[in-house]
Amino acid sequence: MWKWPLAVLLIVVAEIYGFDLVASRVGAGNTFLLTVVTSVIGMVMMRFEGRKVLEDSRARMNAGQVPGRSLVDGLCVFIGGVLLVVPGFITDIVGFTMVFPLTRPLYRFLILKWIERKMKDGKIKIYRR
Repeated sequence: MWKWPLAVLLIVVAEIYGFDLVASRVGAGNTFLLTVVTSVIGMVMMRFEGRKVLEDSRARMNAGQVPGRSLVDGLCVFIGGVLLVVPGFITDIVGFTMVFPLTRPLYRFLILKWIERKMKDGKIKIYRR
């Protein structure tokens, strides 16, 4: 029950510390500009990578295959995009690594392990027609 509020609080505290650290090095104006620039770059990357994931999913479905990996990649791009839009340097680092195709397999592996664990616990059920 306390896991999510505590996690959000820790992230906010870490982001404030990160802002303070960066602002003390480069100045408040440059820190604000850097935050805006990373958000814009993140949105552009999210659109580009999201389009690639969507095209890959369509190609797999047209070939009669299940687009499982593509769907998890799409989830990573979506979560990474949300993290990039949220102001902060730590969330930007995690967001960029989720959107960037070379580091995305790490998150794909973690998400698939999480889904597998939830399925074994019976918290996720699959219904077949």
